[in-house]
Amino acid sequence: MQQLTGGDALFLKVEMDNFPMHIGGVSIYDQSTAPGGKVRFKELLKLFESRLHLSPIFRRKLMDAPMKMDQPYWIDDENFDLEFHVHHIALPKPGDWRQLCILVARLHARALDRGRPLWEAYVIEGLNNVDGVPKGSFAVYMKAHHCALDGVTGVKFFGAINDLTAKPEKIKDIPEWTPEPKPSSTQLLTRAYRNRLRRRSDLFKMVGQMGAARKRLKHAKESEVYRDIGEVPSTRFNGPISSHRIVDAVKFDFEAVRTIKNTVPGATINDAVLAIVSGAMRSYLDAHNELPEESLVTGCPIDVRDESNRESGGNMIGMMNVSLCSDIEDPFDRLVAIHDATNSAKHTAEALGPSIGMEVAETVPTGIQSAVIRLAVGAGLSESNVMMNTIVTNVPGSPVQLYLHGARQVDAIGIGPVAPGTGLFHTVNSLVLNKKGSIMIGFVACRDLMPDPEFYAQCLRESFDQLRSACIKKAGKRAKKAKKKPRASA
Repeated sequence: MQQLTGGDALFLKVEMDNFPMHIGGVSIYDQSTAPGGKVRFKELLKLFESRLHLSPIFRRKLMDAPMKMDQPYWIDDENFDLEFHVHHIALPKPGDWRQLCILVARLHARALDRGRPLWEAYVIEGLNNVDGVPKGSFAVYMKAHHCALDGVTGVKFFGAINDLTAKPEKIKDIPEWTPEPKPSSTQLLTRAYRNRLRRRSDLFKMVGQMGAARKRLKHAKESEVYRDIGEVPSTRFNGPISSHRIVDAVKFDFEAVRTIKNTVPGATINDAVLAIVSGAMRSYLDAHNELPEESLVTGCPIDVRDESNRESGGNMIGMMNVSLCSDIEDPFDRLVAIHDATNSAKHTAEALGPSIGMEVAETVPTGIQSAVIRLAVGAGLSESNVMMNTIVTNVPGSPVQLYLHGARQVDAIGIGPVAPGTGLFHTVNSLVLNKKGSIMIGFVACRDLMPDPEFYAQCLRESFDQLRSACIKKAGKRAKKAKKKPRASA
């Protein structure tokens, strides 16, 4: 039995109709590399069964504290049924990319059953007309509730079924699983009482930490390392969301993105990706005559684990807001400004303390948090008080080629949740596929807010092309200038 942290439980509290709070991913596999050139569903079921012990998420479910006086608990599901969680479906003909995205969007829009372990997997056949994907390939879409994992721990969970070679690894000495008995109401009530006493003392500590954070932030402003984002404009992505979703993704060559970031001293791959997203959102909104004069702002989740909790499960994430500098027309100048904006956002996050949001979630009573969240959503405060226009999260993928029962992975997309006030979510995956590095920018949005995902995907491609062209041009000018510069005399 393990109790959810305040940060984990927060993802349960914010989940309401129209916005399930799970994260997911789609991996596409070429089964021609598997033994015999084919992977059968029953073989994948056996593989899942042999890997269940690798993550506790697979066989544990939620149990509420009596009268919801405390955070919920994870307990073993004594009636665990693997075939309830792993499904087998197929795309209709012709089996193209658009059909796959539509199917995944529908699956991603469905909430998980809270009475069972909070994950599902779908083996999808019929991918016969997806550009760049070998015929006969299949996909696996997996999702798990955000209360059970974040992007970092999710990589381990979703990767549990993969191998590093085309020869499927046989797990030896699989431990026998015996579910732990349910805790009694008396045990849970006793724990709830102790936790309430502890939180009273934690509350005073948190107030002191917030005071210290305020001083650090004031110092950051005075030392000019802090840059005020200013008022965040409202866009269509900050409107009310429905239960319908769209999903799509665009792949870019890793070395091309690296070349882009190298044109700005100190810039990172993340800066280059944010510049691509910024240009795409700018073009998309401009095409709909909705581009605001003020810069768009993105939320960027950050991992707040340290060495003491590096292997811990659940959620340990903070959030920093970064200006996308979408008010700057020139792509290269926008990249330079984004690099400065991300540095400023990092200083701000350090001043506030990256884990302060988790500490608030852990300390403030559960009932108060839930009531405040639901009141804010019901009153439309998340739409009228805009904090960010989108979220861009970077989820590092495997640095080596992966296989599923011998089938070679040829693509992978991460999919996040959308929430009131933030109806567009980007997930950035770095991948090694067939010895070649790539970066996949996947996005999920409310279909009412983005009814034309193919156009937005086009905007991402065009933004990349424009940014690369601008950076090459800038690098060329620098090279010419360096050649003309007279050499110093000996």
